[in-house]
Amino acid sequence: MTHPPQVPLVLVSGLAPGANATLAELLRVAEPGTAVVHHDLRDIHSGVVRRRLRLEQRDQLTVLELAHGCVSCTLREDLLPLLRRLARMPQVRRIVVRLDEAMEPEPVSWAIRNVLVGDHPVHDDVDLRAVLTVVDCATWLADVTGDDALEERNLQASPEDDRTVAQVALSQAEFADVLVLAGAATDAWQAAKASAVLDRVAPSIPRVELARVDGHSVLDAVPADARRGEVTDMHGALLRGEPPLHADCGIELLTFTARRPFHPQRLHDALDVLLDGVVRTRGRAWVASQPDVAFWIESAGGGLGIGHAGPWLASPGGPEWTDVSPERRTLASLRWDPVHGDRAQELVVVTDQTAPVEIDAALRGALLTDEELTAGPGVWEHYPDPFGDWHEEPCEDTETDPARQDAAAVNRKEDR
Repeated sequence: MTHPPQVPLVLVSGLAPGANATLAELLRVAEPGTAVVHHDLRDIHSGVVRRRLRLEQRDQLTVLELAHGCVSCTLREDLLPLLRRLARMPQVRRIVVRLDEAMEPEPVSWAIRNVLVGDHPVHDDVDLRAVLTVVDCATWLADVTGDDALEERNLQASPEDDRTVAQVALSQAEFADVLVLAGAATDAWQAAKASAVLDRVAPSIPRVELARVDGHSVLDAVPADARRGEVTDMHGALLRGEPPLHADCGIELLTFTARRPFHPQRLHDALDVLLDGVVRTRGRAWVASQPDVAFWIESAGGGLGIGHAGPWLASPGGPEWTDVSPERRTLASLRWDPVHGDRAQELVVVTDQTAPVEIDAALRGALLTDEELTAGPGVWEHYPDPFGDWHEEPCEDTETDPARQDAAAVNRKEDR
C-alpha cells in the first residue's frame, strides 16, 4: 500500500500560553494551509478537554469527554487520530500542534512514532520537522529553580499528576530544536543566570527572540543536526552538545561516575542532596540489590523521579547489541568490565549555589565499601531495598513508552 507524502508537523511547547499562541499564529500565517491544533487541559480532572482547531477560515472549538482524564488518553483518543485526518486533507500543507502548558514534547513525539492508530503509527502520515519551546524570560528562572507543583498552578495533566513546574519547564527546554525567548528578565542578573542554566541543560540548542522572528525565520533557526522529535536513548549520552565546565552566576555542572554499585538504603538516604540547591539531575544508577536493571534518576526543583531504564546489556535477558543504538554500543564498549559489563553510575547534576564537591561526596558515600563489594551479589540481593515497589501504571488503558512511565512513576516533593 502506498501512503501519501508526509505532511510537515511542528510542535510548540512552553509554560507561557500567550507567547505560545503568538508563535503558533506566526507559523499559521506564514504558510497557507497550516492547521493549528490546541488541547486545553485545564478541566481534565473532570474528564473534559477543549480542543481548538484553526484551518483557513475555520475556527472550531470542540469539547471532548474522556473516560480517563489524562494526557495519554487525550493523545491516543483524539490528537493522534486527528493528525492522521488532517494529514490526509488535501488543503492541509502543514500542521502545528500547540501543546498545553503541562505537556512535555518528548512523550508526544514518542507517541507519534510508536503508538498505533489502526495498523500503523501516525509518523507514516506526518514528518516532525521541529520542536519549538517558548521560554518566558520573566519567569523561567524562577520556574526551574523553584519547587511549585503543577497542582499549585492548576496545570495538572491528570488528577494524579504530581510533577513540579521545574520538571516540566526543563524537559520542554531540553527537548527543543529551537528555544524561543519571549519577554524580558526582571534584571540583568536574572537574565545572566537563566542563560547560564540554559547553557548547561540545553547547550546545543539555538535561541531566538520571539519579537524578532516570523513563521519562516524561526524554522530557519533549526540546526541541521536537530533531533526533530527523536526520543532520548536513556542509555546514551546525558547531554547533547558541549556545556561549559566553569561556574557562572553560581551555576555549575557536575558529572558523577563510578564503577561500583550503590547500597540501596544509603542511596535512598542520599537523594535529598539532589533536591537542595540543585537545578537538574539526570542519569543512570546501578543499585546493588537490583543488578539487572538500570535505575533512571531525574530531579528538578523540589521534584525527584526514580524509575527503571530497562536492563543493562550485561543483564540476563538484556537486549542484544545489535538491537540497541550505535551510541549505546559505543558507550558500553568504552566502559565494559569483564565482571560487571556495562553497569556503572553516570549522573549529570546542574547545581545552583551548592558546591558540587558536597554532592559528589554524598553520592560516593552511598557506594558499596570495599568490604561490601567483596561480599558479592549473593549478599547484595538481601540488602533492605526501599526502591522495590516504586512503580505505578498511570492508566491501564494507555499505551505509552514504558521506560518513561517508570521514570515518572515516583515523584516526591520535599518541604524546604
